[in-house]
Amino acid sequence: MKNKLGIEIPEKIEGVGSLIPFQGEFTLINSQTEKYKTPQPIRKSKTGHKLLPDLKNCLEKLSLRDGMCISFHHHFRGGDETVFKVISLIAEMGFKNLTIASSSLTTAHDPLIPFVENGVISRIWTSGLREKLGKTISAGKLGIPVIFHSHGGRARAIETGKLKVDLAFIAAAAADCEGNATGSFGKSACGALGYPMVDSEYAAEVVVLTDNLVEFPCHPASIKQHNVDYVVPVDRIGDPKKIGTGSTRLTRNPLDLRIAQLATQAIDKCGYIKPGFSLQTGAGGASLAVAKFIRELQRERKIKGSFLLGGITSTMVEILEEGLFNVAYDVQSFDDMVTHSIYKNQQHVEISSSQYANPFNAGCFVNMLDVVILAALEVDTDFNVNVLTGSDGLVMGASGGHCDTAAGAKLTVVVAPSMRARTPIVRDKIATIVTPGCSVDLLVTERGICVNPARTELIETLKRSRLPILEIHDLAKNVEKLCGKPAPIEWDDKIVGLVEYRDGSIIDVIRKVKS
Repeated sequence: MKNKLGIEIPEKIEGVGSLIPFQGEFTLINSQTEKYKTPQPIRKSKTGHKLLPDLKNCLEKLSLRDGMCISFHHHFRGGDETVFKVISLIAEMGFKNLTIASSSLTTAHDPLIPFVENGVISRIWTSGLREKLGKTISAGKLGIPVIFHSHGGRARAIETGKLKVDLAFIAAAAADCEGNATGSFGKSACGALGYPMVDSEYAAEVVVLTDNLVEFPCHPASIKQHNVDYVVPVDRIGDPKKIGTGSTRLTRNPLDLRIAQLATQAIDKCGYIKPGFSLQTGAGGASLAVAKFIRELQRERKIKGSFLLGGITSTMVEILEEGLFNVAYDVQSFDDMVTHSIYKNQQHVEISSSQYANPFNAGCFVNMLDVVILAALEVDTDFNVNVLTGSDGLVMGASGGHCDTAAGAKLTVVVAPSMRARTPIVRDKIATIVTPGCSVDLLVTERGICVNPARTELIETLKRSRLPILEIHDLAKNVEKLCGKPAPIEWDDKIVGLVEYRDGSIIDVIRKVKS
C-alpha cells in the first residue's frame, strides 16, 4: 500500500505488526477517538527500602526477563554513561531479545553494537542513530526494523500503550533516597529531564541512577518519588561537557551565518517578529544562529516575545535573562549555562515531552508556536525534509521534534546549504522523508529563499521585499548543474527502519544499503 506521499509501505512486518500509512498532517490526529490514556501501573509501597547499594543488587530485585522493553533518555547526548553500563550487566545475567527504547541514541552508544549482533538487543525505538551504530543498522544487522519516532510521537506511543515500557532507567544529577530526582544541579547536571518524565509515569518499574545522593527531599524534583521503585548510587552517570557538542554549538561558519541572516529577514518580512511572538530553533548551526539575529532585532525595536521553546541553548538563556521573552519552556538543555539557568531562574520552566509535542493530548506547546527554524540533511522539490539519513542512505541523524514543531508552528522555516561537499542538498528526490512538505513554509539557503507554493500569502508578501526569492525547482536544477547529478543509492529489499510520523503512521521506510 502507498501512503499519501506515494511511498510504498508494507501492510505488516513480522515483529512489528500492522502498519498505518501516513495520511496527512492532521488526518489521524483529528479523527482519533481514543478517550483514555494507558493506566499508570499500580505499585507496592517501597518507602524506606528503595535505596540499594549497587546496580547489580538492583537488577536482582527487578522483574527481568527475556524480551522485555527497557527505556533510557539521552539528555547527556554524547556524554551518556548509563545505557551501556546497564545493558552490559543485563547481558552478563543472560537475558536477551531486549527492546531498547531510548529517546535517542548517539555516538556514546556505539559500544551497544555487539549486543545488536548477538541478539541481546533485538528491537530499538529511538529518535535517531549516529556513526557506527547507525551504519550497523543500515547494514541490516538488527533483525526487526528500528522504529524512528519524533519526540512528541514517543510520548504519544507510551501514553497510548503502543510502546509498553517494562523498565525505565533514569540518570539524575541529584536524587534522594525515595526517588525524587533532578538534572538541574550536581557535578553531572544536565538540565531538563523532559523525556523520562513520561517514562517514570508509565513504566512498570522505574530505577533512578545518581552520582549525587542528597538528603530527603531533593528539591526541585523533575521525577517524583511516587513513580520510582529503586534508587541506586553510581560513580558517574555521564559527562555533561559532552552535551553541548556538534549540532548544538553556535556556528561561526560564514555560510551558516549568511543563511541565518536571510532566514531572519524573511521571518521579519512575514510579520512574525512582533510583541508576544514565540520561537523555537532546532539543532544545527544556521538554525541556532537565527536566534542571535532575532535577538538583535528585538533589542533595536524593543520587542518582547512571549515564550521560547524546545531544546534550550545558552543563546536562548541569554535572551531570556535579557528580558526579551517572558519565559522559556525546556524539554532538553543543551549546555552548562542552560543547566544553571533552569535551577535558578523561575522563568525557565522544565516541561515533559508530552507537554512539549504529544499530538494526542489536549494541547501541547508546539501548537502555540509562532515560528520554528529547523535544519535539514536534504530537502526535495516538494519541500519534504530528511533529517535521518545521509545522501548515501546511511542512518546518521535524528527525527527529534522536527515534524512536531513543523506541524504546530504558524511559520516553519527550514535552513540548509544548497550543497555540502559538492553533494546537492536540494534535489528532486531525497533518501528519507521525516517531515512532510505540507508542514514547511520556507526553505532558506545561501542562494535564496524558496516559498512553498501552497503559501500564496507568503509568496505575495516576500515578492514585495528585496530578498532573493527562488522557485525551488530552479534552485535544484542550478545546484545539480554545479554538483552534477548524484549517483542513485543502491538499496536492498530489506527494511531496516520505519519512520513514524508523530501520529504513529508510517511516513517512510529505510532500506538496507547495498555494500
